[in-house]
Amino acid sequence: MTIHLYLSLTPEALIASMLSPEEFSTYYTVGTTKKRHGEAMFIELDPTFRHDFFRIDEGLARCVPHADGSPKRSVYIATYRVLEHVPIAAMQRLHLVTAYGQSLALEPSFDYPEHTPGLHMYQEIAPVTPLVVSTANPLDFYDFLIKDPESMIHIPAIAFVELQLGQLAHNPESGAVEDLPYANIHHLRECLVEIRTKHIHTKMVNRVQAIEFPYRTIKNGIFIGNADKLVYFPLPSLDELRNKYYRWWQSANTSM
Repeated sequence: MTIHLYLSLTPEALIASMLSPEEFSTYYTVGTTKKRHGEAMFIELDPTFRHDFFRIDEGLARCVPHADGSPKRSVYIATYRVLEHVPIAAMQRLHLVTAYGQSLALEPSFDYPEHTPGLHMYQEIAPVTPLVVSTANPLDFYDFLIKDPESMIHIPAIAFVELQLGQLAHNPESGAVEDLPYANIHHLRECLVEIRTKHIHTKMVNRVQAIEFPYRTIKNGIFIGNADKLVYFPLPSLDELRNKYYRWWQSANTSM
């Protein structure tokens, strides 16, 4: 049986598995009673990837079929400082999995989304998980966290997603909330007003924000970067999601 390497982002882990990405998606979200159910996000890695920080070959040696011939579903190789030790070049497709096991595979790209005016909100996914508002576009936000020598905040790698703000991106004081699902909108408005009117560019909305969020709130895609480069996993257009990926879209909107 083929052994796959998966980089889980929620939670951060390096996992070996005999399950295909589609099978792993179901297993990782709804497959057992001993793990929490919910959304999942993971990346297929180049199976030849190796790094001295990880005991990958030892993990692969343990990934063998069960006595009844069924595939080994998971061998956890690492759960600490994983993202920072996986090069961008080893990352293949990223899977967004709903709480019901429906998976959407996103291809890596270096064609970043065009900058849009207004304020921004970012959910950091790994290795830290605060919810942040900022005046910076995604590329500048990445530079601020990873490369800016003047920044007091520095991490070796980051995975994050930009979330929709709707009218609040341009009018945080009185813009209509419409169908934004975020809790404590009053606090969110205050944070947005503060970065627009004061000499700060980024403000934490929630330092212990749960990583799960409605996939329909994703503005453009998932960003993963380290000191070397930034890769972007773009989400299909809304029309594509509603038509070509209908089952995933319906499942995603049922999940939350």
